[in-house]
Amino acid sequence: MTFGELLRAHRLRVRLTQEELAEGSGVSVRAISDMERGRAKGPQRRTVEALAGVLSLAEQEIRELLDAAKEGRVRRVPSPVTPSALPPDVVDLTGREGELAALAAVAERTRTTSVVVVHGPPGAGKTALAVRAAYRLASRFADGCFFFNLRGMDVRPVHPSEVVHRMLSALGVPEKEIPAGEAERSDLYRARLRERSTLLVLDNASDEAQVRPLLATGSGSLVLVTSRLVLGGLEAGLRLGLDVLGPGESFDLLGAIAGRARVGAEPVATARVATLCGHLPLALRIAGNRLASRPKWTIGHLAGQLVDERRRLSALTAGDLQVRTAFEMSYRQLGGKAAALFRRLSLVPGADFGPEVAAVLADLDRFAAEDTLEELVDMSLLDTAEVPGRYVFHDLIRVFAGERLADEEPAPVVGRARRRVVDWLLGTAVAAAGFFGPDARTTPSGSLRGQEDADAWLTAEAGNWLGALRWAAANGLHAEVVRLATAMHWYSDQRGRAETWAEVFTAGVAAARALGSVRDEAVQLNFLTWTLSVLLRRYPEALALYDEAWRASVAAGDVVEQGWAVHYRSVSELRTGRLEEAQVSARRAQELFRLAGFGLGEQISLSCLALVLDGLARHEDAVRVHRELLANVRSGRLELAPVMATEMSATLLVRTAGSLGRLARWPEVLAAVDEALELLRVTTAPSSLCDALYLRGVALHELGDAEGARAELVRAAAVAEEHRHPRLAVVLGALADVHEALGDPVEAGVSRDRAAAVESADR
Repeated sequence: MTFGELLRAHRLRVRLTQEELAEGSGVSVRAISDMERGRAKGPQRRTVEALAGVLSLAEQEIRELLDAAKEGRVRRVPSPVTPSALPPDVVDLTGREGELAALAAVAERTRTTSVVVVHGPPGAGKTALAVRAAYRLASRFADGCFFFNLRGMDVRPVHPSEVVHRMLSALGVPEKEIPAGEAERSDLYRARLRERSTLLVLDNASDEAQVRPLLATGSGSLVLVTSRLVLGGLEAGLRLGLDVLGPGESFDLLGAIAGRARVGAEPVATARVATLCGHLPLALRIAGNRLASRPKWTIGHLAGQLVDERRRLSALTAGDLQVRTAFEMSYRQLGGKAAALFRRLSLVPGADFGPEVAAVLADLDRFAAEDTLEELVDMSLLDTAEVPGRYVFHDLIRVFAGERLADEEPAPVVGRARRRVVDWLLGTAVAAAGFFGPDARTTPSGSLRGQEDADAWLTAEAGNWLGALRWAAANGLHAEVVRLATAMHWYSDQRGRAETWAEVFTAGVAAARALGSVRDEAVQLNFLTWTLSVLLRRYPEALALYDEAWRASVAAGDVVEQGWAVHYRSVSELRTGRLEEAQVSARRAQELFRLAGFGLGEQISLSCLALVLDGLARHEDAVRVHRELLANVRSGRLELAPVMATEMSATLLVRTAGSLGRLARWPEVLAAVDEALELLRVTTAPSSLCDALYLRGVALHELGDAEGARAELVRAAAVAEEHRHPRLAVVLGALADVHEALGDPVEAGVSRDRAAAVESADR
């Protein structure tokens, strides 16, 4: 065994991490990692003895370790094999024309020596791209094309001096004229390349140190380096990060391997296989080969095998091609801390994550977690997300990380890590939601300094805290589910997606029932009724749910929840045009809130009554009521948190402007919405912002400022589209009218078509 293999075996036998061995011996973690990976083959005697002391080795074991280190220091004679021939080209290389064009452009403008680094995750097809490029570009380089597999993922990567020796042989230097000394050999290597035009492909590089000695200035030469690492330390003229293929390209690759007629006969199943392969070229190639070698299989049968994550990597095997093996080669290069974090990241509930989630999972501080995440990115085992500072797994690599977690860490340890991140996500979500509503917190909570931070966190981590909620619901953490759903009520009033809140409050209802808490059931049923009515506009369902909410609130003896139930009934009746019934319900809700001494509820139900009055064409009455309510909010009588007082004031101003618009009092509309927009500068309330911009655009149009109107309506449409506001079709219709007024029928038609598409999708 080599020194590195012996050292790793002894360390694992006594169950020490590389960090623990480093702490005890005084040898750095990096040095230990290099030894175990074969990069440092022959450490000095004092280093070996320091390591042996911590490992508690017997005398014979120490002698074996010293002998292995001595053997590693012996200079080895390089192989005389001449590596000038390229490997076979991959005839069905798919989806890389853009990268090949970029490489051709570099070759075209090369005057001295250009360096290009092609990096990407295992299985992305880096070697296939480099080989195809070399075949296409070889004729441009008069003195030849040379290919070297540096075996960067092996225990013993190829040493640069070996490549230099083999390159000199390939350039025709007689063996007896190749210097024995490494420095002299490198000098001759550079001298021979200085006046030559060559294409040098250095495939599968382990790191910058392996590549640097091979970079020599030539006359119009190109060095093409492939690596799973980014190799950020190299000065490269171009870096090509290979991503996965697009859906169409994946379909084409499967067709090229398995048969175009075959995939054409099962397009849905083929698309499913491509998705389950994560559009990774290696996985797609294996899937295609499996289908080609099993002509009686349907593509749907293979898709069925790949659906189960526990079998997916095993199913992606064809002969000596294995996705799992490709991942394992990179995984073996990781140090202990990075490997542990990599495994535990498979527990992240959402699609992407930030350093805080990683820190909780691995029980590290945030900065150590961030450094380790960047190490995983450099190893192409993790990718950066679209949002700066966040990270994402490739689907198949996440499955592999989950396998390693199950195989290498005890179930109780995994369980504690999962529960730790679930508790942290739910707890932080509750704390963030606490910055919204009538009793909003005003003091910082952890890393959340205020409402802006809280909103940003809840938005960025939506997939994760929602995933944590699902796990909690499935695993009987009912109290935690109710706590989160209750905390989210006021936040959900202006933010997030309607479908999210339907899921959250449905889970809240189920959890309350599991706990046997009738009051919590009433609360959650009211939240869900509001979501169905106000956000999803599913009015029949909302009205049907009212009966359940009313019965639960009566059973709980909670008059406030009875008021909410009747209030949400009035909202559904208003939205379905049952205005007289809505008026009765709104007044009944007022009475219940007044009976309970709940001023805020009374205020909100009165605002609903004003909307009913507006619907009954009693616009003057609606304006009067909304202005009265606005005065109440501004007086401080309701004791609202400043943030909620601001949002409620903005909402009331927008509603006032809506009634004024129906009275054609356009200057007053502008005054009201301008005041609302000023308030909305300091808070995030997309629904009110959209309505204010829409009304401002309409008012400007009516007052003869069509250009100003267009600008406001374009902004309103953007906000409505981003936040799925139900007014989007109306905004687009108004924008079409403005385009017509400005003499732009083409843009008017575009807006009308968009409005029609939105209305069709909403039906």
